[in-house]
Amino acid sequence: MNLNIIIDGLLQYICLVILLTFHEFAHAWVASKWGDDPARLQGRVSLNPIVHMDLIGTVILPLAALMLAGAGSGLASFIIGWGRPVPVDMRNLRKPRRDDTLIALAGPAMNLVLAFALMGVVKGFAVAHMDGMLKVTALMIQISLILCFFNLLPIPPLDGSHVLKNLIGMADETYFRLCQFGFVIVIVAIQIPFVRHLLGACVSVSMVTFAKAFRV
Repeated sequence: MNLNIIIDGLLQYICLVILLTFHEFAHAWVASKWGDDPARLQGRVSLNPIVHMDLIGTVILPLAALMLAGAGSGLASFIIGWGRPVPVDMRNLRKPRRDDTLIALAGPAMNLVLAFALMGVVKGFAVAHMDGMLKVTALMIQISLILCFFNLLPIPPLDGSHVLKNLIGMADETYFRLCQFGFVIVIVAIQIPFVRHLLGACVSVSMVTFAKAFRV
């Protein structure tokens, strides 16, 4: 068991939980603003991490991946995590396809905004020569961008699939049937080199662009 990998993994896990909280909060907040109440009634319009955590997706699987990575097992790359999905009742939306698209995009948009704002924090730490905090903040930027672009993949039930569904006018019943196989497809997709390279390129280009904006 590699202790350094475990410690680094725990730090990444804490960052992931924080960033997932903002991601799910954004979904819930936009849903509430468009007149959909289930998320608000469940207390999801909140930055309390607990209300957005899924026992399996946010606790068990990520920590299992952490332990497997520490043991040097390649199985860790096959495990994905997720937050507790924000409930959306399409019947409450004035323009269901448009509003559902905006709700879906709110999470990735929040991660993108957070990454940009955190780059400003990196600039401050760089000026103050606080290298330790700089590295942690840079890690948060990377994870936030990964969450952003990963969730934009057009695979049910990821956010990008809502956008695609609404663009092509897919029936909700068909979409929900596809969601039954979604996570299997996601696990397979992230093992494909092209998908990994595409996500990596999006993250790298965004980080470089934000760094130039702040002259980091």
